[in-house]
Amino acid sequence: MYKIKLQDFEGPFDLLLFFVKRDELDVYDIPIARITKEFLEYIQIMQILDLDVAGDFIVTASTLMQIKARMLLPRNENGEDEEEDPRADLVRRLLEYKRYKEMSFKLARLEARQTKLYNRTNFRYDEREIEDDEDEDILKNVTLFDLIASFKRAIDKMPRIKHHSIEKVPVTVEEQMNLIYDKLEKEGKLAFYRLISNMRRIEIVVTFIAILEMARSNRISFEQRTPYEDFVILKQAS
Repeated sequence: MYKIKLQDFEGPFDLLLFFVKRDELDVYDIPIARITKEFLEYIQIMQILDLDVAGDFIVTASTLMQIKARMLLPRNENGEDEEEDPRADLVRRLLEYKRYKEMSFKLARLEARQTKLYNRTNFRYDEREIEDDEDEDILKNVTLFDLIASFKRAIDKMPRIKHHSIEKVPVTVEEQMNLIYDKLEKEGKLAFYRLISNMRRIEIVVTFIAILEMARSNRISFEQRTPYEDFVILKQAS
């Protein structure tokens, strides 16, 4: 089975920001118990998918659990020498990382826009075309954690199996990559939930790994019309 390096996608602070944005949380008042629980669940899913979970994720998980433990301690009732909120350092780092990501995104957009401009005599370009392209880029800006959220929903909807039997995996990553590519050749676009309909749990896992591998090698891209819902797989232009 493939082992995909997670640094090819996003890191632990991207996952925290994903939770903040998805649930519209106040970054200065993060519900640490809930976030810690979800963070650990996502790490578990990454391990199920055989993703190479970087040490940063483990360190961040330990930090979250430490903060959670500190927040369970009784507060100083007299208010003297009150300690700083245990979440304060994490919030500072998270906001700093958010600013860095936003600036990187803006620079990337400026670079992309510059490549569309040509200094030619008697040539006019239509700014509306550039704006339309940018809107399309936004629709395709699907993160690894959006994909994992869809994968988690698909797995959660499957019936619970109370017994466990050992069986050989009926499909391989290579086979599922070929299946996806063939479908894209015929249809152009492919909805994730439709792709995995009627698949068994292990087949869904292998198919999702195949999707990640194809994304890592720039063979496919993604589109998501409604945030945190089903995503569409698109064939990348050669």
